[in-house]
Amino acid sequence: MAATLLPTLSPPASRAAAALLLRRAPPFPSPLPAPLLRRLLAPAPSPPLRSSPTFRSLATMPSAAAMPSAAAAADLLMLGIETSCDDTAAAVVRGDGEILSQVVSSQVRYYTMPPASLFSPLTLCFCIIGHAMLCALLIVLFCAYNIWKEDLLVRWGGVAPKMAEEAHSLAIDQVVQKALDDANVSENDLSAVAVTVGPGLSLCLRVGVHKARKIAKSFRLPIVGVHHMEAHALVSRLVNKDLDFPFLALLISGGHNLLVLAHGLGQYVQLGTTIDDAIGEAYDKSARWLGLDMRKGGGPALEQLALEGDPNAVKFSVPMRQHKDCNFSYAGLKTQVRLAIESRNISTDDIPISSATKDDRQIRANIAASFQRVAVLHLEERCQRAVEWALKMEPSIKYFVVSGGVASNQYVRTHLNQIAEKNGLQLVCPPPKLCTDNGVMIAWTGIEHFIAGRFDDPPAVDEPDDMQYDLRPRWPLGEEYSEGRSASRSMKTARVHPSLTSMIQGSVH
Repeated sequence: MAATLLPTLSPPASRAAAALLLRRAPPFPSPLPAPLLRRLLAPAPSPPLRSSPTFRSLATMPSAAAMPSAAAAADLLMLGIETSCDDTAAAVVRGDGEILSQVVSSQVRYYTMPPASLFSPLTLCFCIIGHAMLCALLIVLFCAYNIWKEDLLVRWGGVAPKMAEEAHSLAIDQVVQKALDDANVSENDLSAVAVTVGPGLSLCLRVGVHKARKIAKSFRLPIVGVHHMEAHALVSRLVNKDLDFPFLALLISGGHNLLVLAHGLGQYVQLGTTIDDAIGEAYDKSARWLGLDMRKGGGPALEQLALEGDPNAVKFSVPMRQHKDCNFSYAGLKTQVRLAIESRNISTDDIPISSATKDDRQIRANIAASFQRVAVLHLEERCQRAVEWALKMEPSIKYFVVSGGVASNQYVRTHLNQIAEKNGLQLVCPPPKLCTDNGVMIAWTGIEHFIAGRFDDPPAVDEPDDMQYDLRPRWPLGEEYSEGRSASRSMKTARVHPSLTSMIQGSVH
């Protein structure tokens, strides 16, 4: 029996754990931050435990009559929810690609919804009814919450899963409601709900899936489970209508380096992946060791400092040149950066970059620039080989898609564009706001799969809220290319779900 897209597991999760996630959605759009008020005043009661329902198979393909027509597809309204790592995001996208709303709450920067714009209707309302003191209290609490969120990654030096889960739980209701309000729609107007089910952090994924299923159950909406990395690849099809299959994609972020050949929707061949640390992780750790301001992200901070440095000042070794494959490794380069900092006696823990002397700052800038040159050179070498492999399999390829958080780095884009032009390909990168984790990419990928007939039926009305879901924290996107297998691979294989491609192919045969 084929695996299901969003099946449930037994036994249910503990009620204590589920209570952290239970937040009742408001029954109608309102300018008041209802989820925040409910969290301050009283939690919602837990429903009684009931048996688990059954769900449609992952790639069950309904008849052509059941699929929406081209005209009907354009009128689809998809809510996308993303909580795979440290960004709580939601968006509403129309079937023709029109983005009606996009809201992101990040744990590395202030909430993207300005408190002033959010609370101005609230302030006016409370002033009219004479509750100014309560309004002021809510504003203080909300601002304190945002400051706590901004400092979360700075204090922990990365994503702390339990802390990230709590941040998602605090933000999810408000983010989703804001996305609906900005789109001027209600849950009743939606065609379906798309949500990330993997890969990512299990604790974080659970928050988004729980919210999506609650909405789907209340309003009888189908659910589309989305592969996070596929969403990064497909969002380029939203912004570039000429982008058709097949194409080559490089997906680069804090947790992933992935080179795939996209034959079609859900049909991918993995050409290369990271065997240890991803490039985004290397950027973040290097930035932290250099004493940079992490509040806006280590990658952007290091890219900015590198502009002041000499990229040839420090002789770092390019990783894995002896391995003739398309896999990536950044753990060794990270170690080289740390040793370079230690050998120059830079006290980055005590002296942040903002307090560094001119000479000290120049040393750090040289290290940053040298790191970036070698990190991107490693990308270039693997991508060149991947292009050659991809063209051998699919000579009709015209596009080289680069997406993920690191794709917003201009230095990266410039050098990868040289690879594309060298091979007669067109580089396609989403705009920076769609490179980092966002709800738009989830909604758009949901639309593509929904039109193809891959979705789950609405949850049963008696589905308990405190149940455990089949999350996929380690979920390969495609099948591994035979020439891409490398003896240097050290990826763990325990508890890895079958790839998205194999699940779809298995249900078709």
